[in-house]
Amino acid sequence: MVVDAFDSVLAAARAGADWAWERIYADLAGSVIGYLRVHGAPDPEDVAGEVFLQVVRDLPRFSGDERDFRAWVFTIVHRRLLDSRRARSRRPAGAPLEAVPEARGGDVADDAHARLDRARVLELLADLPPDQRSVLLLRILGDMTIDEIARAVGKRPGAVKALQRRGLKRVAKAYPSAGPER
Repeated sequence: MVVDAFDSVLAAARAGADWAWERIYADLAGSVIGYLRVHGAPDPEDVAGEVFLQVVRDLPRFSGDERDFRAWVFTIVHRRLLDSRRARSRRPAGAPLEAVPEARGGDVADDAHARLDRARVLELLADLPPDQRSVLLLRILGDMTIDEIARAVGKRPGAVKALQRRGLKRVAKAYPSAGPER
């Protein structure tokens, strides 16, 4: 969104305009649900619904620009995910890592390669330690800075950098051909 557009959308959302909430949801829901799915939330859409309800409730207390808003929302997402994990640990049966929704149509060979690539990425993310996975996903899907991630996960920026570096190193080992060409 453009700064003026974001400010007007935020003001309209605070005033209860449905179109503004639809815009906020459309801009963030895909990334929020993707983050939750990759982390294995048993019902990512349900958790995302809780996230957006909290956003609605807490919006009057929010202040900042669009980047701050996105970081604020992903902080809520991360905390709701932790709450969901705690609740799940109190009851039996864990859900496996769910697949990210697949696009349909187009070339069959391209679709097959995309599914294989998606499955490999999900497998790789599932193999990362949860802290590394969170940091990488908040960086990529949440488009958050190191400082924003540190605040969201309750760690020092240096620790977040180390988690990111170790996570990226593991990803590079899993995809050796993705490194720089010589």
